[in-house]
Formats: sequence, structure tokens, C-alpha cells
Amino acid sequence: MEFALGTIEGYYGKAWSWAERADTIRYLAAHEYRFYIYAPKVDPYLRRLWQQEYPDETTFELERITALCHELGVRFGVGLSPLKLHEQFADPEARAAFARKLEYFDALGVDDLAILFDDMRGDVADLADRQLEIVHWAAARTRASRVIMCPSYYSSDPILDRIFGQRPSGYLEQLGERLDSKVEIFWTGEEVCSRAISVGHIAHVSEQLRRKPFLWDNYPVNDGERMSQYLHVRAFTGRDAQLRDLVAAHGVNPALQPTLTRIPALTLLESYARGDQYEYGAAFRRAAIEVLGESLGRMMFEDGLFLQDFGIDRLGERANMLRERYRDIDHPAAREIIGWLDGEYRITDAIVKAMAGEE
Repeated sequence: MEFALGTIEGYYGKAWSWAERADTIRYLAAHEYRFYIYAPKVDPYLRRLWQQEYPDETTFELERITALCHELGVRFGVGLSPLKLHEQFADPEARAAFARKLEYFDALGVDDLAILFDDMRGDVADLADRQLEIVHWAAARTRASRVIMCPSYYSSDPILDRIFGQRPSGYLEQLGERLDSKVEIFWTGEEVCSRAISVGHIAHVSEQLRRKPFLWDNYPVNDGERMSQYLHVRAFTGRDAQLRDLVAAHGVNPALQPTLTRIPALTLLESYARGDQYEYGAAFRRAAIEVLGESLGRMMFEDGLFLQDFGIDRLGERANMLRERYRDIDHPAAREIIGWLDGEYRITDAIVKAMAGEE
């Protein structure tokens, strides 16, 4: 498949509404974003309760989103995190539940099936062998035209080893050597939330994986106890336009605020288009005005320092100043800013662990 930009709704915390999903897909589809993967951690039927069936009302909404994506020429995908399946895969009941989930996704009309082993304990015996068996089993049964795997260690970042256990020696190389070449592999870069994704690093990882990595970019996502303190609205930096030729695709994990997330999303498109001529500050200003309109866009651009760098707990009286500026503006982005100031998007480590199935 040709390189494409897209979104991977893979955050922890407050979920977007179905209307917000639809509006964001429409907006980004008009700006060359060609795939959308539904994988919010708050959805228990994708992770903690993955063996259970979806309620009818959720199925109805997923069918509508699938139809919308196909109407717009956007690939629709889902990210399934089959918690503890690698420990239970020999059990016929576990395999049957997995097969039922795959059949459910086939009935939806899923184009991209992502099997995610992220944020699970990785210091287990034969980790690569167990995950390869699951992914190959799924790939042989799904009707999705693209299958993507997220490894347990999806970044070079040592924080993963600290939280989930020491990564097995040669883990990535084993995946690269033995995973079917048609299956893509997610990668976030040198860090879980990479400040820069360099050509040299991607070249090195491509050698380990024996394929171009599928970039899962954790910007502008702002989940977790620390990051939910900030609004990630500024332009993308540190993503060289040469990556277009070195990665299979570039998926953006969006912010908890669906309207504001469109601003950095537009700048990534400009970064690829302009290459060495890209100016991130000017791109931020243009994108803010494009998404929010002239007046609100200029105002938010001017407040970028307070929104992105201070953190809610350090704003002090500036928080009241921002409330005064945005509270009477009838725009979803202004309401997102007020909601953020009021703590509606605040996440704790306990919330993250509960969504991950660690409670």
C-alpha cells in the first residue's frame, strides 16, 4: 500500500462522542487523512472485556462510523488488545471467543485489523512465539485487507522495561524474522511519546523488523496523569519529510480534545508537503486559523504558551484569565479549553491502570 496519513484513536481517558468522531473523520478526510483506527482504551470490549459481545447500541454506532469512513474513501480499522490471550491461547474457549470477535469485525466491514499487545506484562517466557501464533491465527481468518501488530515493546524507550518488565533479548528481531511479511508492525520511535523521529532511527528499526515500521505517533495525545495537564495544540516538529519513503504509514494518536487535535494534524500534513521549507510556528498559526476561524485562531495561537507549557496546576490566576477569554465563545474548541481548565479531561494513574485491566 502507498504511504498514507491517518488517525489511531488509541488514548486513555475521556472518550470522544460518536458525533465528535464522525466530525473529525470528515474534517481530516478532507485534508488527506486516509485511515481511521478505532482503539480507545476506555472501550472495555477491545481490551479488559474483549471476550464479551458489544452491546447493540455500540454496534449500531460502529456500523455508522464504518459506513461513513467507506463513503469518504477512508479505511476503517479497529485495535483489539486481547488481554492475557497469550496465556490462554491453548484453551479452546479462548480461541472460540477470539474467533467470534474476528467474525464480528468482519461483519462490520473492517479494513484494518490491529492486534495490540501494548501496555501488558512482557517479561514472560516465549513472548514472541506466543504473539506470533496469535497474530498469524488472526491473519488467516480475518477478511481485513491489512493486519497490523503492536509489539509489547513498541519503542526503544526504557520506560517500557521499567513498567512492564525487561524486554526479552532479540524480541524485535524474532518478530521481524518470523512474522508474515504482509503484516505491518506499529512503532512509536525512540520514546513512547517521541520528541523527534529521525531517519537514522527508522532505518535501524526497519532492519530489526525487516519491513518499514507503521508509525504510531504519540503526538498530540495528552492522556495520562502528567500529560492531561496540558493541551497539545502546537505544530508537529521533528518529523522529517523523508519519513514518507521510510515508513509504511503515519498514524496520529489524537488529543483528548477532538476539535483542537485537528490543528496539529493539519501541520503534519504541511510538514510532509513543504519538507525543508516547513516553518512550525507559521504552520501552527495557519492551522489554528483554518480550524477555528480568524479571531479564535489568532487568540489561541497567542495563548499557546499557557495552554501547552504551563500545566493546569501551574497556571494560577492565568486560569481565570483564560476562562474569561474563552467562556462566552460559541465554538467547540473554546468549550474544550474551558472543560480542560475545569478538570474534565484530567486523568490519574489509577484511571489508566483500570482501563488497561490492571486494577
